[in-house]
Amino acid sequence: MSAHKGLENWHRILDGGNQPEELATIIREDAVFHSPVVHTPQMGRDIVVAYLAAAGVVLNTDKFHYARELVDGNQAMLEFFTELDGIQINGIDLITFDDDGLITDFKVMVRPLKAINKVWEMMGAQLAKASA
Repeated sequence: MSAHKGLENWHRILDGGNQPEELATIIREDAVFHSPVVHTPQMGRDIVVAYLAAAGVVLNTDKFHYARELVDGNQAMLEFFTELDGIQINGIDLITFDDDGLITDFKVMVRPLKAINKVWEMMGAQLAKASA
């Protein structure tokens, strides 16, 4: 089950500070990222790394934690909770791994609407800052 191997790497990278160069080692070159606020899939390792690195800065506060993980073959669902500016955020990471445990597809869903708006605002600022 490649998801178990992939999740082990994912947690190791997050615990190590979610550094872009480390993220790149666990993401396939042709990976796809599905944002909760961008209507088109974002394609390619570089853009997936950019989004995940920005999310690591924005969402990974001292309140961030994964509440549960469900694994089935090459797929995993991780439910998370965090707080930004007093807004409670609940979300899900749906991750597909290849047979080597590399991320091929990463989809994030966030609720409630107030949380989506806050994530959109802060992610936009972080992505702009990172690309400057």
